[in-house]
Amino acid sequence: MEVTGNGNPRETVTDVQQDNPQSTSTSVPPTSSLRNQSKPKYGLRFILSGHTMSISSVKFSPNGDMLASCSADKLVKIWSAHTGHIIRTLEGHTEGLSDIAWSSDSIYLASASDDKTIRIWNVDLGTTQKVLKGHTNHVYCVNYNPHSNLLASGSFDESVRIWDVARGKCLKSLSAHSDPVTAVHFNRDGTMIVSCSYDGLIRIWDTATGQCLKTLVEDDNPHCGHVRFSPNGKYILSSTMDSTIRLWNYHSGRVLKTYTGHRNESYCMFAAFGVINGKWIVSGSEDGRVLIWDLQTREISQVLEGHKDVVLGLDVHPSREVIASCSMEKDLSIRLWFADND
Repeated sequence: MEVTGNGNPRETVTDVQQDNPQSTSTSVPPTSSLRNQSKPKYGLRFILSGHTMSISSVKFSPNGDMLASCSADKLVKIWSAHTGHIIRTLEGHTEGLSDIAWSSDSIYLASASDDKTIRIWNVDLGTTQKVLKGHTNHVYCVNYNPHSNLLASGSFDESVRIWDVARGKCLKSLSAHSDPVTAVHFNRDGTMIVSCSYDGLIRIWDTATGQCLKTLVEDDNPHCGHVRFSPNGKYILSSTMDSTIRLWNYHSGRVLKTYTGHRNESYCMFAAFGVINGKWIVSGSEDGRVLIWDLQTREISQVLEGHKDVVLGLDVHPSREVIASCSMEKDLSIRLWFADND
């Protein structure tokens, strides 16, 4: 599919925020005022230490109280999102971990490991509830659907699997890509899954049937390391190893915006939407920085410095102006950055 252009800074993205009346997110300024939204002012508040090998992913719990992290050291750690104190460590995997995902009730956590399994943990009890087996190579990514009755996972075996959480059984195995699958994510009503891969393709799947609904690809076909739907499900955000983040209208197959200025050439790096007090795109960088872009203008609004190695994992708090970031061997820290008004 051809993509028209590299994104127009004057083109307005009408909304990315989830327009659910029960959403915990605070109101977003109308589009007309977004160009004048005040720049974010984040500062470092906590440094979390404890992992002994590269930290691959950090995720805030949906209720905002906890932060989970996972690492090549085979461990999952649960931290207080308010104080940065360690709550517990989850042990059980026999190889390193690449990704974690919370259930919507913040009770369960899924972890994806090089041991070819996915574990579902009861975080309060610190126990393994289920071990999902079926992938034939490293499991690289995992995510719950909004109801948390299904899990999607992607693997170096080039497949996407959809799992029944309660039964611990694989419902579908999709021959999704021709290279390792690097990210999977459900849209806001759970009817679609987006996946991406080293093969450079972004694919959208019908959750119920497993049918591929659409394939998105950039002209130069760069390796795609991360992809996710916007909170309202209208757009897709992708990170590729040509040091570019793209915002797609997946209905038309067009790139609406591109965000550059970070370095991403070798690693799969998370990117996120910030929808508290404005509209932002946030990502780590291979030079140790965290960058925040204005979603509409594409300008870099703030750079957070302090990590001493590649910033792989990153997440944005669901209801407060807090960013979590994590880094690799030369650093081994998780950093919590708070806006000055939080």
